[in-house]
Amino acid sequence: MERILYTYDRSQFYQYRDILSVEGKKIISISKFMQNQNEDIYDIDTDESIVDVSAAITYTDVLYFEHVFHKLPENTIFIVDDKHLEKLSYEMRNCFDKEFNVNKLLPEAIEIKKSDTIVKKKRKLIIDLKNEEIESFINNFNSKLYGHEKFKEDFANKLNEFMIFNKLGEHKILSLFLMGDSGVGKTEVARVIHKCLSSKNKLAKINFGNYSSQDALNSLIGSPRGYIGSDGGELFNRVEDSDIGLILIDEFEKSNSAVFNYFLDVLENGKLVNSLAEEIDVNGFIIVFTSNISKDDFPRRISPELRSRFNYKGIFNELKKEDKLKFAHFRINDIISKYEKAYNLKLSTNLHNDLIGLINVNSFKNMRDLNAEINKKFVKSITQ
Repeated sequence: MERILYTYDRSQFYQYRDILSVEGKKIISISKFMQNQNEDIYDIDTDESIVDVSAAITYTDVLYFEHVFHKLPENTIFIVDDKHLEKLSYEMRNCFDKEFNVNKLLPEAIEIKKSDTIVKKKRKLIIDLKNEEIESFINNFNSKLYGHEKFKEDFANKLNEFMIFNKLGEHKILSLFLMGDSGVGKTEVARVIHKCLSSKNKLAKINFGNYSSQDALNSLIGSPRGYIGSDGGELFNRVEDSDIGLILIDEFEKSNSAVFNYFLDVLENGKLVNSLAEEIDVNGFIIVFTSNISKDDFPRRISPELRSRFNYKGIFNELKKEDKLKFAHFRINDIISKYEKAYNLKLSTNLHNDLIGLINVNSFKNMRDLNAEINKKFVKSITQ
């Protein structure tokens, strides 16, 4: 029996799904079987279910897909988003004999037409800045990030290199992998970039401390169709909500090999793909990966393939005393200014110097602890 792969344009999917629901049929994702090995795929009702294989693009193990595929009944109907067809038709070359449009499955009186109403969300990307804007961005970034002078120099060079080779179509994502102890300023890099690009939305941040379980990838990119409550996943949703081309992946080393492989594909292809086979084009994005691992642990915890994909790999050390002092001056001024504006009053002109005198910045290795101490001293000073 011939195995046929039916293709659909993304704008056709929901029309097709609604037509099927009237006929008592539903679309389920191949992910339902690939992510849950206990799912009894022999019991699939092929009169009621159609399998969407689009999500197979998120898997790197083609042999495992073929293993799952050949367990499905021969009369199973398979569909795929045509954006993935070129890649999947080759990887699945041993599975399908022919390809047709989904309209072949419908009665002659019904035809699903493509829609031109899908609009891509416009985000501000670093690659869209003009030369003078890039120079201004770098100067602004350097003034807002305290210390780490070597990184600032390297970042400016990598950024200029990225601008050139992205234009040539050779460099899709600028990926930074920052290592070092907690609280030394790694995540601050992404926050400063976020500010310097004048974002009005929240930073697209994922903390991988929450993604260490075996089900991490499913949580990250969403549950597949066929599951109650299926959605695009936290990563996809947060990037969708952002208005700039920036992602922060915190505590990257705490996840597992499935998630590592997913990001290997992201860095190679410049696209985020969720379990519903929806895409976000991240060409031109900056992705900041942070990790508390040491330089010696780096080659043991991160695979060679993934290590080679990071455009910059650097160690962040404890800030020098003068940099901590600069931060303290800035933070105290910032709190005073916000407080005066929020409460519509004027604080003592001596408050800033009084607070500086109360804080021994050199006793803090962690900038979060220094910030907490500044907050505590400020509250005590205005309430005593």
